[in-house]
Amino acid sequence: MNVQFKKGVLELCVLVLTAKRDRYGYELVASISEKFHIAEGTVYPLLRRLTQDGYFTTYLMESQEGPPRKYYRLTEQGREYMNDLVLEWRIFDRGVNQIIGEGLGYDET
Repeated sequence: MNVQFKKGVLELCVLVLTAKRDRYGYELVASISEKFHIAEGTVYPLLRRLTQDGYFTTYLMESQEGPPRKYYRLTEQGREYMNDLVLEWRIFDRGVNQIIGEGLGYDET
């Protein structure tokens, strides 16, 4: 998959995956990698930035499988930001699919 496509959507995926429950970094990587391949190292800088921007809070929780895990919890500000991105994504997705349909002579919607 095109690297630029993945970079553009990774932030949205991370935010949406934490909307229903707190997650730790490797869990996010594994969930996203089920849909498309990403390098583990791409998620952690993104998580740091989103935390610094106030979209996540973090806490440590003991793990039975090794050292404590850092969990990410979406803040109210993060939830608002996520909702804005989801709306933008839906508008963008609809427009791209319409252009593809027009350009290739079929309707993608």
